[in-house]
Amino acid sequence: MNEDDFEIGSCSHSELIALLESDDIQPGSSAGYQTCKTVYLYHPLGGKMVDRPIKMAMNEPRTIHVAQSFGLEQRLRDAFEREWKALGANQHIANAARIARIYGVSAAAMLVDNQEPSQSLDYRTLYKHNISFNILDPLNTAGSIVLNQDPNAQDFQKVDGIRVAGKPYHKSRCVVVQNEDPIYLAYNAAAFGFSGRSVYQRALFPLKSFIQTMRTDDMVSVKGGLLVTKIKGPSSVVNNMMQKLSGIKRMMLKRGKTGEVLQIGDSDTIESIDLSNLKDPLDSARNHILENIAAAADMPAIILNSETFAQGFGEGTEDARSVAVYIDNIREWLDPLYAFFIRVCQYRAWSIEFFQALRADFPDLKNTYSVYFASWINNFEYRWPSSLKEPESEKVKVDETRFKAIIGMGQVLLAQFTDDPENRAALIEWMCENANANEHLFPQRLELDWDELLNNPPKQPTQDPPDGGLSL
Repeated sequence: MNEDDFEIGSCSHSELIALLESDDIQPGSSAGYQTCKTVYLYHPLGGKMVDRPIKMAMNEPRTIHVAQSFGLEQRLRDAFEREWKALGANQHIANAARIARIYGVSAAAMLVDNQEPSQSLDYRTLYKHNISFNILDPLNTAGSIVLNQDPNAQDFQKVDGIRVAGKPYHKSRCVVVQNEDPIYLAYNAAAFGFSGRSVYQRALFPLKSFIQTMRTDDMVSVKGGLLVTKIKGPSSVVNNMMQKLSGIKRMMLKRGKTGEVLQIGDSDTIESIDLSNLKDPLDSARNHILENIAAAADMPAIILNSETFAQGFGEGTEDARSVAVYIDNIREWLDPLYAFFIRVCQYRAWSIEFFQALRADFPDLKNTYSVYFASWINNFEYRWPSSLKEPESEKVKVDETRFKAIIGMGQVLLAQFTDDPENRAALIEWMCENANANEHLFPQRLELDWDELLNNPPKQPTQDPPDGGLSL
């Protein structure tokens, strides 16, 4: 195998260099579909700008809560999480968000066996069928997410289904996510429509400048080991022997290493090349370029600069708050994708067959499946963990203080509601709901039957007879 067997300077190398060395890229240049793909695949910051915020937002799973489920919550939660994992929902959401940030728009389409995608989906029978999901980029959906620019139309800048390779998908079978909202008559070349924008759109020029800092780093690393020698030159009469002697000195200097001794003449000096003047301007230029890229992508610069991130992201710092706000915004942006997969997962996990199994274990379930299913959906809650991380000891202290406040209020008010069962039941319900929120103190939720509590108030305590005898 020789050098010709390798593609030296292959397409992956020449694409990025041809792109970022082009004089056509100036501030305000448009980022097309191929440009966005090349930057994501080959630029050192291309993947980081797109993937890092998504990974940080989805780093920890959301917790599931189904209120008013009367002891069934754990079964409901387990069934939901099993189905969520079986669908690979987290991976599909991350892929859809990734493509949306690269090009400005993406779509997640659901395929159901033996069903036409153009027809409205019956979610009630979804658990009977095999389903799969395709994550589509703008080239797959070109022409269907152009968005109507007629301000008098009902679908003005709204997505009403998609079309993939000429095949339409009903809006109940797909969800479209855009990076930033569409601007009226602002055409996005990367998404082939008047839709959202790529995260690279405003950052294309500083991304080009960043490559120059990499070349400077490469030059410094190559020249950093260069030695400069000052050897007394020969006299005006230079003979062959003197030239060989100078060559031997240079060869010995080149071959010398740690642990050896090198003898030089009194007037000879050896020193390394001085690159100290490059440090400050190079670091300043590199940091400014990273800040420009972060500002163009509307993200904290600390996320792009790994060294600063490692040193500065601490509890209570301004950088931590800035990153937390940014991550919360990313999570809010992901909500439509989560809502789509949550609906699919609920109908498949909490099917009629699941309800029949529950009824066999809990004979007290008297109402119909539709009544219970509607209640589970209406009381379903999916919570993100806090973006600002606190030590576990601090979290326990906060929950303990809250719990003491709940107990204190109960001690004050419950005595006043002895003859008022309705308000008494409402107060106990409020106390239980707030106690259930203290997950660091009580991992398992307390579920009470509020109707039974309302209809069966405690009996009034009887007073002891004056003579100290037992009351009957």
